[in-house]
Amino acid sequence: MYDRDALVRLIREKALKFGDFTLTSGKKSSYYLDAKQVTLHPEGARLVGEGILELMEQIGRPDAVGGMSVGADPITAAVVTISAIKGKPVLGFMVRKEAKGHGTKRFIEGPVEPEQTAIIVEDVITTGGSSLQAAERAAEFGLKVVGIIGIIDRLEGGAEAFAARGIPYRSLLTIRDLGIPMPSPEASQIS
Repeated sequence: MYDRDALVRLIREKALKFGDFTLTSGKKSSYYLDAKQVTLHPEGARLVGEGILELMEQIGRPDAVGGMSVGADPITAAVVTISAIKGKPVLGFMVRKEAKGHGTKRFIEGPVEPEQTAIIVEDVITTGGSSLQAAERAAEFGLKVVGIIGIIDRLEGGAEAFAARGIPYRSLLTIRDLGIPMPSPEASQIS
């Protein structure tokens, strides 16, 4: 079992920033989670890889794991590495934001094939937009998306967006686990 408390401590120490921020979704926030400070940290990568591998077992271990580049790339690498160490190997893939302009001209990179099952991974879930885009690109390629897993859920609509699409979802942590109060509806609106 992965060490959840160690992941919480590492995120608080390395990734959590307070101030005035505009998120990818366009929402304003009084805090920012720079998850790459954790996913690219040796201990963080191990904790994330172990935790996501555990959650994948709950959803049903897929053939592959991946997500939108650049944020999902270190998560994918951690999960693939830990899966091999634990003798439960899964393949990794990356979803490009734009199709490659040469060669195969694909959105999906990695040793995956159509008809394989896949879980989309994401560092921070807010509205779920980038995870849904990654899931759509994976499905267009021919992968069967069987779930989405995030490291931290900001509790701002992502889970509901996934449910509306019928995609199983889990997260390692939520902002409540980090001691951050839920945002008020007014505070999370685009200004």
